Amino acid sequence: MSHHTRHRPDVRQALEHDITELVRLRALLFETLGGEYFQPAAANDGWRTALTAALTDRLASDTLRVLVVDGEDGLAACGIGSVEQRLPGPHLRNGRVGLVIGVVTAPEYRRRGHSRAIMRGLLDWFREREVARVDLYASPEGEPLYRELGFVDHPDPALYLRP
Repeated sequence: MSHHTRHRPDVRQALEHDITELVRLRALLFETLGGEYFQPAAANDGWRTALTAALTDRLASDTLRVLVVDGEDGLAACGIGSVEQRLPGPHLRNGRVGLVIGVVTAPEYRRRGHSRAIMRGLLDWFREREVARVDLYASPEGEPLYRELGFVDHPDPALYLRP
């Protein structure tokens, strides 16, 4: 009888030299999600420059955590989490909300546990920061993993406006 031992991916915090790869993976995420919302017809590549600047500025911030798994030639996967301070309320005791901002794995590295390992790392980080709630938007492919990790349907109806 053979025992299959699943290798647990090594997750680490992203460093400044990872920024180019992080931008590549974020672009892959938007391409995968598709549609006018994620790939507006009027868009250009200016968002990549803005993302590079934002990551350069915030990568070491205490309110942003970027976790990655290394691949053979670049990053295999990444996930970004942020903590936002809102006003406290009965449903948000300290007003601290965690937001998972896109977990993405390059196609050639999928189905190896990278997203799960990144999510566990982000959830640990959110717990350390005592967030009252963690929000995320799930793709159809990612939803089963998030539900397995304990995520449920959000009680608030979501609307948005692009001013």
